[in-house]
Amino acid sequence: MEAPLKQHQSGAWALLLCAWLLALVSTIAVLFVGEVMGQLPCVLCWFQRAFMFPLVLVLGVACCLSDTGVWRYALPLAVMGWLIALYHNLLYFGLIPESIKPCGAGPSCSGADMTILSGVPLPLLSLGVFSLLIIFLVLIRRRFTV
Repeated sequence: MEAPLKQHQSGAWALLLCAWLLALVSTIAVLFVGEVMGQLPCVLCWFQRAFMFPLVLVLGVACCLSDTGVWRYALPLAVMGWLIALYHNLLYFGLIPESIKPCGAGPSCSGADMTILSGVPLPLLSLGVFSLLIIFLVLIRRRFTV
């Protein structure tokens, strides 16, 4: 009886660890781009950071405590970050007009220096990371909560 419970807990912990590592690597990467490379983030990037940075702490604590209930407070952060990243990508790829951009002044993410991995734009990476975090958190909710 104890073996299935241990396997159940290790599966939950593995998902928590993956989510935390994803948030941690993303946070370190944007800090590297901003602080080491000197690339200033645009306004929408700042808002996305505001939802990513706390996820490192929240998911890290959840890993330490094996707290599968973390989805209750991490999922809203990830969804809000995803919505901002989606809007950012719609602007970036020209699918919505820039006239409805919330803030026109400041740095832009459209330069070639704001891409990595042979031209993948940072806004698209952000959308992908938030998407993966949401998937991990939904899996935790569906598989490991009572």
